[in-house]
Amino acid sequence: MFRPLEFFIGLRYTRAKRRNHFISFISLVSILGIAVGVTALITVISVMNGFDQELKSRILGMVAHATVEGIDESVHGWQQAIERVETNPHVLGAAPYVEREAMLQGGRVSGAIIRGVLPDYEPKVSEIDRKMKEGKLDDLVAGGFRIVLGSELAMKLGVGVGDFVTVITPEVSTSPVGVQPRFKRFKVSGIFEVGMQEYDGAMAVVHMQDAETLYRLDGPSGIRLRLDDMFLAYSVARDLSGQLGQSYMVSDWMQGHSNFFKAIAMEKKVMFLILSLIVAVAAFNLVSTLVMLVTDKQADIAILRTLGQSPRSIMGVFMVQGVLVGTLGIFLGVGFGVLLSLNLTAIVRWIEHTFGVAFLSADVYYISELPSDLQWSDVSWITLTAFLFCILATLYPAWRAARIDPAAALRYE
Repeated sequence: MFRPLEFFIGLRYTRAKRRNHFISFISLVSILGIAVGVTALITVISVMNGFDQELKSRILGMVAHATVEGIDESVHGWQQAIERVETNPHVLGAAPYVEREAMLQGGRVSGAIIRGVLPDYEPKVSEIDRKMKEGKLDDLVAGGFRIVLGSELAMKLGVGVGDFVTVITPEVSTSPVGVQPRFKRFKVSGIFEVGMQEYDGAMAVVHMQDAETLYRLDGPSGIRLRLDDMFLAYSVARDLSGQLGQSYMVSDWMQGHSNFFKAIAMEKKVMFLILSLIVAVAAFNLVSTLVMLVTDKQADIAILRTLGQSPRSIMGVFMVQGVLVGTLGIFLGVGFGVLLSLNLTAIVRWIEHTFGVAFLSADVYYISELPSDLQWSDVSWITLTAFLFCILATLYPAWRAARIDPAAALRYE
Protein backbone atom coordinates (compact mmCIF):
# COMPACT_ATOMS: atom_id res chain seq x y z
CA MET A 1 0.00 0.00 0.00
CA PHE A 2 1.43 3.39 -1.02
CA ARG A 3 2.04 5.90 1.72
CA PRO A 4 3.98 9.16 1.40
CA LEU A 5 7.33 9.06 3.15
CA GLU A 6 6.54 12.03 5.38
CA PHE A 7 3.31 10.45 6.58
CA PHE A 8 5.01 7.08 7.16
CA ILE A 9 7.85 8.55 9.28
CA GLY A 10 5.54 10.94 11.13
CA LEU A 11 3.22 8.08 12.01
CA ARG A 12 6.17 5.98 13.25
CA TYR A 13 7.33 8.86 15.45
CA THR A 14 3.83 9.25 16.86
CA ARG A 15 3.55 5.57 17.80
CA ALA A 16 7.13 5.13 19.01
CA LYS A 17 7.97 5.20 22.72
CA ARG A 18 9.74 8.35 23.84
CA ARG A 19 13.18 8.30 25.38
CA ASN A 20 12.10 11.47 27.14
CA HIS A 21 8.80 10.66 28.88
CA PHE A 22 8.17 14.36 29.48
CA ILE A 23 7.51 14.75 25.74
CA SER A 24 4.82 12.05 25.95
CA PHE A 25 3.28 13.86 28.92
CA ILE A 26 3.19 17.19 27.06
CA SER A 27 1.64 15.44 24.04
CA LEU A 28 -1.07 13.99 26.29
CA VAL A 29 -1.71 17.42 27.81
CA SER A 30 -2.01 18.90 24.31
CA ILE A 31 -4.53 16.26 23.27
CA LEU A 32 -6.61 16.72 26.43
CA GLY A 33 -6.41 20.52 26.17
CA ILE A 34 -7.68 20.52 22.60
CA ALA A 35 -10.41 18.01 23.53
CA VAL A 36 -11.59 20.13 26.48
CA GLY A 37 -11.52 23.33 24.42
CA VAL A 38 -13.51 21.84 21.54
CA THR A 39 -15.98 20.25 23.99
CA ALA A 40 -16.53 23.57 25.77
CA LEU A 41 -16.92 25.46 22.50
CA ILE A 42 -19.49 23.03 21.07
CA THR A 43 -21.44 22.93 24.34
CA VAL A 44 -21.56 26.70 24.88
CA ILE A 45 -22.54 27.44 21.27
CA SER A 46 -25.27 24.76 21.50
CA VAL A 47 -26.61 26.35 24.70
CA MET A 48 -26.69 29.78 23.04
CA ASN A 49 -28.52 28.24 20.08
CA GLY A 50 -30.96 26.72 22.54
CA PHE A 51 -31.66 30.06 24.23
CA ASP A 52 -32.02 31.69 20.83
CA GLN A 53 -34.58 29.11 19.67
CA GLU A 54 -36.42 29.18 22.99
CA LEU A 55 -36.75 32.96 22.97
CA LYS A 56 -37.82 32.97 19.34
CA SER A 57 -40.52 30.39 19.99
CA ARG A 58 -41.79 32.30 23.02
CA ILE A 59 -41.70 35.75 21.46
CA LEU A 60 -42.98 34.69 18.06
CA GLY A 61 -45.63 32.54 19.73
CA MET A 62 -47.36 35.83 20.50
CA VAL A 63 -45.93 38.16 17.85
CA ALA A 64 -47.11 37.87 14.27
CA HIS A 65 -44.47 37.26 11.61
CA ALA A 66 -46.01 40.09 9.58
CA THR A 67 -48.81 42.59 10.16
CA VAL A 68 -51.18 44.29 7.73
CA GLU A 69 -52.61 47.60 8.90
CA GLY A 70 -54.87 50.15 7.26
CA ILE A 71 -53.96 53.77 6.73
CA ASP A 72 -57.12 54.68 8.65
CA GLU A 73 -57.70 53.72 12.27
CA SER A 74 -59.47 50.52 11.22
CA VAL A 75 -59.08 47.99 8.43
CA HIS A 76 -62.23 47.86 6.33
CA GLY A 77 -63.06 44.76 4.35
CA TRP A 78 -60.64 42.60 6.33
CA GLN A 79 -62.22 39.38 5.05
CA GLN A 80 -61.27 40.28 1.47
CA ALA A 81 -57.79 41.35 2.62
CA ILE A 82 -57.25 37.97 4.32
CA GLU A 83 -58.33 36.16 1.17
CA ARG A 84 -55.78 38.14 -0.85
CA VAL A 85 -52.84 37.66 1.52
CA GLU A 86 -53.54 33.92 1.86
CA THR A 87 -52.91 33.54 -1.87
CA ASN A 88 -49.23 34.11 -1.07
CA PRO A 89 -47.60 30.64 -0.79
CA HIS A 90 -45.56 31.64 2.27
CA VAL A 91 -48.61 32.70 4.33
CA LEU A 92 -49.82 29.87 6.58
CA GLY A 93 -52.54 31.78 8.37
CA ALA A 94 -54.09 35.21 8.94
CA ALA A 95 -56.23 36.66 11.72
CA PRO A 96 -57.74 40.10 12.40
CA TYR A 97 -57.05 41.86 15.69
CA VAL A 98 -57.62 45.01 17.69
CA GLU A 99 -54.83 46.29 19.92
CA ARG A 100 -55.13 49.25 22.28
CA GLU A 101 -53.85 50.43 25.67
CA ALA A 102 -55.98 50.40 28.80
CA MET A 103 -55.94 50.57 32.58
CA LEU A 104 -57.24 47.47 34.36
CA GLN A 105 -58.72 47.58 37.85
CA GLY A 106 -59.31 44.50 39.96
CA GLY A 107 -58.13 44.21 43.54
CA ARG A 108 -55.33 46.51 42.35
CA VAL A 109 -54.68 48.66 39.27
CA SER A 110 -52.26 47.99 36.41
CA GLY A 111 -51.75 49.16 32.86
CA ALA A 112 -52.05 46.63 30.04
CA ILE A 113 -52.37 46.10 26.32
CA ILE A 114 -55.83 44.95 25.28
CA ARG A 115 -55.80 42.63 22.26
CA GLY A 116 -59.09 41.80 20.62
CA VAL A 117 -59.08 38.51 18.71
CA LEU A 118 -61.41 36.07 17.02
CA PRO A 119 -61.00 32.66 18.76
CA ASP A 120 -61.57 30.82 15.47
CA TYR A 121 -58.81 32.73 13.66
CA GLU A 122 -56.24 33.39 16.42
CA PRO A 123 -54.73 29.84 16.61
CA LYS A 124 -53.62 30.31 12.98
CA VAL A 125 -51.15 33.05 13.95
CA SER A 126 -50.29 32.55 17.65
CA GLU A 127 -49.95 29.86 20.30
CA ILE A 128 -52.02 31.53 22.98
CA ASP A 129 -54.66 28.79 22.87
CA ARG A 130 -51.91 26.25 23.75
CA LYS A 131 -50.53 28.46 26.55
CA MET A 132 -53.72 28.62 28.61
CA LYS A 133 -53.19 27.72 32.28
CA GLU A 134 -56.88 28.12 33.15
CA GLY A 135 -59.93 28.34 30.95
CA LYS A 136 -60.03 28.21 27.15
CA LEU A 137 -59.65 30.81 24.44
CA ASP A 138 -62.99 29.67 22.99
CA ASP A 139 -64.68 31.00 26.13
CA LEU A 140 -64.38 34.45 24.57
CA VAL A 141 -67.71 35.09 22.86
CA ALA A 142 -68.99 38.22 21.15
CA GLY A 143 -71.00 40.34 23.56
CA GLY A 144 -69.98 38.23 26.56
CA PHE A 145 -67.38 40.78 27.71
CA ARG A 146 -65.00 38.16 28.98
CA ILE A 147 -61.26 38.63 29.31
CA VAL A 148 -58.18 36.38 29.38
CA LEU A 149 -55.25 37.71 31.41
CA GLY A 150 -51.54 36.97 31.44
CA SER A 151 -50.50 35.08 34.58
CA GLU A 152 -48.40 37.92 36.01
CA LEU A 153 -51.01 40.52 35.13
CA ALA A 154 -53.62 38.49 37.01
CA MET A 155 -51.29 38.42 40.04
CA LYS A 156 -50.75 42.18 39.82
CA LEU A 157 -54.49 42.76 39.74
CA GLY A 158 -55.15 40.17 42.44
CA VAL A 159 -57.84 38.37 40.43
CA GLY A 160 -58.52 34.86 39.17
CA VAL A 161 -60.93 33.04 36.89
CA GLY A 162 -64.49 34.07 37.71
CA ASP A 163 -63.54 37.49 39.10
CA PHE A 164 -64.31 40.81 37.44
CA VAL A 165 -61.97 43.54 36.23
CA THR A 166 -62.82 47.00 34.99
CA VAL A 167 -61.15 48.05 31.73
CA ILE A 168 -60.65 51.83 31.55
CA THR A 169 -59.66 53.24 28.15
CA PRO A 170 -57.63 56.39 27.46
CA GLU A 171 -60.56 57.78 25.48
CA VAL A 172 -63.30 59.80 27.14
CA SER A 173 -67.02 60.12 26.55
CA THR A 174 -69.08 63.30 26.78
CA SER A 175 -72.27 63.01 28.79
CA PRO A 176 -74.75 65.45 30.36
CA VAL A 177 -72.75 65.26 33.59
CA GLY A 178 -69.50 66.12 31.82
CA VAL A 179 -66.50 64.35 30.36
CA GLN A 180 -66.01 60.83 31.73
CA PRO A 181 -63.51 58.07 30.98
CA ARG A 182 -64.82 55.17 28.96
CA PHE A 183 -64.83 51.88 30.89
CA LYS A 184 -66.43 48.44 30.88
CA ARG A 185 -66.58 45.56 33.34
CA PHE A 186 -65.19 42.23 32.10
CA LYS A 187 -65.33 38.77 33.64
CA VAL A 188 -62.02 36.84 33.83
CA SER A 189 -62.56 33.61 31.88
CA GLY A 190 -58.97 32.38 31.57
CA ILE A 191 -55.29 32.89 32.33
CA PHE A 192 -52.39 32.26 29.92
CA GLU A 193 -48.64 31.99 30.43
CA VAL A 194 -46.16 32.13 27.53
CA GLY A 195 -43.01 32.64 29.60
CA MET A 196 -42.24 36.23 28.58
CA GLN A 197 -42.83 39.08 31.00
CA GLU A 198 -43.74 41.40 28.13
CA TYR A 199 -46.91 39.37 27.56
CA ASP A 200 -47.59 37.56 30.85
CA GLY A 201 -47.39 40.81 32.80
CA ALA A 202 -48.93 43.33 30.42
CA MET A 203 -51.41 41.72 28.03
CA ALA A 204 -55.09 40.91 28.20
CA VAL A 205 -57.14 39.25 25.46
CA VAL A 206 -60.82 39.86 24.70
CA HIS A 207 -63.14 39.06 21.83
CA MET A 208 -62.53 41.37 18.88
CA GLN A 209 -66.14 42.53 18.72
CA ASP A 210 -66.05 43.49 22.43
CA ALA A 211 -62.83 45.44 21.81
CA GLU A 212 -64.42 47.25 18.87
CA THR A 213 -67.41 48.13 21.06
CA LEU A 214 -65.19 49.31 23.92
CA TYR A 215 -63.01 51.51 21.72
CA ARG A 216 -65.83 52.45 19.31
CA LEU A 217 -64.10 51.09 16.22
CA ASP A 218 -65.80 49.98 13.02
CA GLY A 219 -63.25 47.26 12.25
CA PRO A 220 -60.04 45.55 13.39
CA SER A 221 -56.77 47.43 13.83
CA GLY A 222 -55.05 45.11 11.39
CA ILE A 223 -54.37 41.56 10.28
CA ARG A 224 -51.65 39.37 11.77
CA LEU A 225 -49.90 36.81 9.57
CA ARG A 226 -47.95 33.61 10.20
CA LEU A 227 -45.42 32.53 7.57
CA ASP A 228 -43.78 29.21 6.73
CA ASP A 229 -40.37 30.84 7.27
CA MET A 230 -40.16 33.78 9.67
CA PHE A 231 -36.87 34.91 8.13
CA LEU A 232 -38.70 35.60 4.87
CA ALA A 233 -40.91 38.13 6.65
CA TYR A 234 -39.25 41.16 5.08
CA SER A 235 -39.51 39.93 1.49
CA VAL A 236 -43.07 38.64 1.99
CA ALA A 237 -44.11 41.93 3.61
CA ARG A 238 -42.68 43.83 0.65
CA ASP A 239 -44.56 41.61 -1.83
CA LEU A 240 -47.82 41.94 0.08
CA SER A 241 -47.41 45.70 0.32
CA GLY A 242 -47.29 45.94 -3.46
CA GLN A 243 -50.14 43.46 -3.85
CA LEU A 244 -52.55 45.15 -1.40
CA GLY A 245 -52.00 48.67 -2.64
CA GLN A 246 -51.56 52.09 -1.05
CA SER A 247 -54.43 51.74 1.42
CA TYR A 248 -52.52 49.17 3.51
CA MET A 249 -49.21 49.15 5.37
CA VAL A 250 -47.33 45.88 5.90
CA SER A 251 -44.64 45.44 8.59
CA ASP A 252 -42.70 42.40 9.83
CA TRP A 253 -41.59 41.12 13.24
CA MET A 254 -37.97 42.11 12.64
CA GLN A 255 -38.87 45.80 12.85
CA GLY A 256 -39.86 45.40 16.49
CA HIS A 257 -37.50 42.67 17.71
CA SER A 258 -34.53 42.66 15.32
CA ASN A 259 -32.19 44.37 17.80
CA PHE A 260 -32.93 41.71 20.39
CA PHE A 261 -32.02 38.80 18.13
CA LYS A 262 -29.07 40.71 16.64
CA ALA A 263 -27.72 41.06 20.18
CA ILE A 264 -28.02 37.29 20.70
CA ALA A 265 -26.27 36.63 17.38
CA MET A 266 -23.49 39.05 18.36
CA GLU A 267 -23.08 37.35 21.74
CA LYS A 268 -22.80 34.00 19.98
CA LYS A 269 -20.03 35.34 17.73
CA VAL A 270 -18.17 36.88 20.66
CA MET A 271 -18.41 33.67 22.69
CA PHE A 272 -17.13 31.74 19.68
CA LEU A 273 -14.09 34.04 19.47
CA ILE A 274 -13.42 33.95 23.21
CA LEU A 275 -13.72 30.19 23.53
CA SER A 276 -11.67 29.71 20.37
CA LEU A 277 -8.79 31.18 22.35
CA ILE A 278 -9.03 28.19 24.69
CA VAL A 279 -8.65 25.88 21.69
CA ALA A 280 -5.81 28.07 20.41
CA VAL A 281 -3.92 27.88 23.71
CA ALA A 282 -4.35 24.11 23.80
CA ALA A 283 -3.31 23.79 20.16
CA PHE A 284 -0.19 25.85 20.68
CA ASN A 285 0.89 23.39 23.36
CA LEU A 286 1.85 21.41 20.29
CA VAL A 287 4.61 23.95 19.71
CA SER A 288 6.45 22.98 22.91
CA THR A 289 5.80 19.29 22.24
CA LEU A 290 7.22 19.41 18.73
CA VAL A 291 10.14 21.68 19.66
CA MET A 292 11.26 19.18 22.30
CA LEU A 293 10.69 16.33 19.86
CA VAL A 294 12.82 18.05 17.23
CA THR A 295 15.60 18.45 19.79
CA ASP A 296 15.22 14.78 20.76
CA LYS A 297 15.33 13.62 17.11
CA GLN A 298 18.21 15.75 15.84
CA ALA A 299 20.34 12.70 15.07
CA ASP A 300 17.47 11.05 13.16
CA ILE A 301 16.88 14.24 11.20
CA ALA A 302 20.58 14.46 10.31
CA ILE A 303 20.62 10.85 9.09
CA LEU A 304 17.50 11.43 6.98
CA ARG A 305 19.10 14.53 5.48
CA THR A 306 22.32 12.64 4.62
CA LEU A 307 20.17 9.97 2.96
CA GLY A 308 18.81 12.65 0.63
CA GLN A 309 15.58 13.76 2.29
CA SER A 310 14.90 17.43 1.51
CA PRO A 311 14.25 20.14 4.13
CA ARG A 312 10.66 20.39 2.87
CA SER A 313 10.21 16.66 3.44
CA ILE A 314 11.64 16.93 6.98
CA MET A 315 9.22 19.77 7.62
CA GLY A 316 6.36 17.58 6.40
CA VAL A 317 7.31 14.78 8.83
CA PHE A 318 6.84 16.96 11.91
CA MET A 319 3.78 18.69 10.52
CA VAL A 320 2.21 15.28 10.04
CA GLN A 321 2.98 14.34 13.63
CA GLY A 322 1.56 17.61 15.01
CA VAL A 323 -1.57 17.31 12.90
CA LEU A 324 -2.10 13.70 14.00
CA VAL A 325 -1.88 14.68 17.69
CA GLY A 326 -4.20 17.66 17.11
CA THR A 327 -6.68 15.56 15.13
CA LEU A 328 -6.90 13.04 17.97
CA GLY A 329 -7.72 15.87 20.40
CA ILE A 330 -10.28 17.34 18.00
CA PHE A 331 -11.90 13.93 17.49
CA LEU A 332 -12.24 13.39 21.25
CA GLY A 333 -13.52 16.96 21.74
CA VAL A 334 -16.15 16.66 19.03
CA GLY A 335 -17.32 13.32 20.42
CA PHE A 336 -17.65 14.55 23.99
CA GLY A 337 -19.09 17.91 22.87
CA VAL A 338 -21.81 16.32 20.76
CA LEU A 339 -22.75 13.83 23.49
CA LEU A 340 -22.83 16.57 26.13
CA SER A 341 -24.87 18.95 23.97
CA LEU A 342 -27.44 16.29 23.07
CA ASN A 343 -27.92 15.28 26.72
CA LEU A 344 -27.23 18.58 28.48
CA THR A 345 -30.82 19.29 29.52
CA ALA A 346 -31.21 15.83 31.05
CA ILE A 347 -27.81 16.07 32.77
CA VAL A 348 -28.60 19.46 34.31
CA ARG A 349 -32.01 18.20 35.42
CA TRP A 350 -30.36 15.18 37.10
CA ILE A 351 -27.80 17.40 38.88
CA GLU A 352 -30.56 19.71 40.12
CA HIS A 353 -32.62 16.77 41.37
CA THR A 354 -29.67 14.97 42.99
CA PHE A 355 -28.04 17.92 44.73
CA GLY A 356 -31.13 20.05 45.27
CA VAL A 357 -29.83 23.08 43.37
CA ALA A 358 -31.49 25.24 40.70
CA PHE A 359 -29.28 26.69 37.97
CA LEU A 360 -32.14 28.72 36.47
CA SER A 361 -34.74 29.39 39.14
CA ALA A 362 -38.27 29.67 37.79
CA ASP A 363 -38.88 32.53 40.25
CA VAL A 364 -36.17 34.61 38.57
CA TYR A 365 -35.82 33.38 34.99
CA TYR A 366 -38.52 32.79 32.41
CA ILE A 367 -36.53 29.90 30.95
CA SER A 368 -36.16 27.52 33.89
CA GLU A 369 -34.36 24.74 31.98
CA LEU A 370 -31.00 24.93 30.26
CA PRO A 371 -31.82 24.51 26.55
CA SER A 372 -29.41 23.05 24.02
CA ASP A 373 -29.70 23.04 20.25
CA LEU A 374 -26.83 21.26 18.50
CA GLN A 375 -26.31 22.48 14.94
CA TRP A 376 -23.93 20.50 12.77
CA SER A 377 -22.88 23.62 10.89
CA ASP A 378 -21.45 24.97 14.16
CA VAL A 379 -19.69 21.66 14.81
CA SER A 380 -18.13 21.85 11.35
CA TRP A 381 -16.87 25.42 11.89
CA ILE A 382 -15.46 24.55 15.31
CA THR A 383 -13.70 21.47 13.92
CA LEU A 384 -12.25 23.45 11.03
CA THR A 385 -11.08 26.26 13.35
CA ALA A 386 -9.38 23.84 15.73
CA PHE A 387 -7.72 22.04 12.81
CA LEU A 388 -6.34 25.31 11.45
CA PHE A 389 -4.94 26.16 14.88
CA CYS A 390 -3.19 22.78 14.97
CA ILE A 391 -1.66 23.34 11.53
CA LEU A 392 -0.41 26.80 12.54
CA ALA A 393 1.08 25.36 15.73
CA THR A 394 3.20 22.88 13.74
CA LEU A 395 4.77 25.41 11.36
CA TYR A 396 7.53 26.80 13.58
CA PRO A 397 8.80 23.44 15.00
CA ALA A 398 8.69 21.87 11.53
CA TRP A 399 10.56 24.85 10.06
CA ARG A 400 13.15 24.56 12.85
CA ALA A 401 13.60 20.86 12.10
CA ALA A 402 14.14 21.59 8.40
CA ARG A 403 16.97 24.04 9.27
CA ILE A 404 19.03 21.55 11.31
CA ASP A 405 22.59 21.15 9.96
CA PRO A 406 23.37 17.39 9.61
CA ALA A 407 27.10 17.86 10.32
CA ALA A 408 26.46 19.82 13.53
CA ALA A 409 23.82 17.36 14.69
CA LEU A 410 26.08 14.30 14.17
CA ARG A 411 29.24 15.86 15.55
CA TYR A 412 28.84 14.37 19.03
CA GLU A 413 27.04 11.18 18.04
